[in-house]
Amino acid sequence: MIKTAAQLAVMRESGRLLAQVFDMLDGCVAAGCSTLELDTAVEAFIRNDLQARPASLGQYDYPFCINTSINEVVCHGMPSARDVLKDGDIINIDITLEKGGFIADASKMYMVGTVAPKARRLVETTFEAMWAGIRQVKPGARLGDIGHAIQSHAQANGYSVVREYCGHGIGRQMHEEPQILHFGRPGTGLELREGMVFTIEPMLNQGSAKVRSLKDGWTVVTRDNSLSAQWEHTVAVTADGYEVLTLQRSSIP
Repeated sequence: MIKTAAQLAVMRESGRLLAQVFDMLDGCVAAGCSTLELDTAVEAFIRNDLQARPASLGQYDYPFCINTSINEVVCHGMPSARDVLKDGDIINIDITLEKGGFIADASKMYMVGTVAPKARRLVETTFEAMWAGIRQVKPGARLGDIGHAIQSHAQANGYSVVREYCGHGIGRQMHEEPQILHFGRPGTGLELREGMVFTIEPMLNQGSAKVRSLKDGWTVVTRDNSLSAQWEHTVAVTADGYEVLTLQRSSIP
């Protein structure tokens, strides 16, 4: 679980490149665009412009480079030519990138056109909840501190936290130990140590936390068809706190 300084330097580069993918997407996500077009654009940019590898493609036999989760889709939405973005949609785009043998993982919410105030509030509160968790990261803190901060912010704003999916350690493999729950009790769980690298990626629902999987074996939706939102960053534990490896400069809260 502990990365050396040299390994962390490689992961920092992977994260920097992944942030550039989202910089590119910022100008692409719009009404009238299909999620398959977004997937094609991301693959070309990662391979050709960044000389890196889209790490999700082929992982667990997944056939695309990105996940595109629209409105009531919680996670693992699959790109499709039939899924065309329309005004008022909210969409999470989840991307992994490998460079130099190490993987970075992040996701971002996009609001398409004029979004209803309730949907905007969910997106913004989920962003805040992710950062509430990130700010707990430092040597000596515990995983329960992260989960508690996220859960507290979500529930104080009237949202539920999806429990079936969590953050994870990351490095040479996309999914490593430990699991990062987005709920919990402060002062409990694994103690954080300098050199750990993991994702923090809360999923918040407007309604019930209950979810169900569709027949494609990937797409997860809210059971009550309420809206869901997610944000994600790859985070390293430093000597005195944290470093967000996948940070877009335009996304600093």
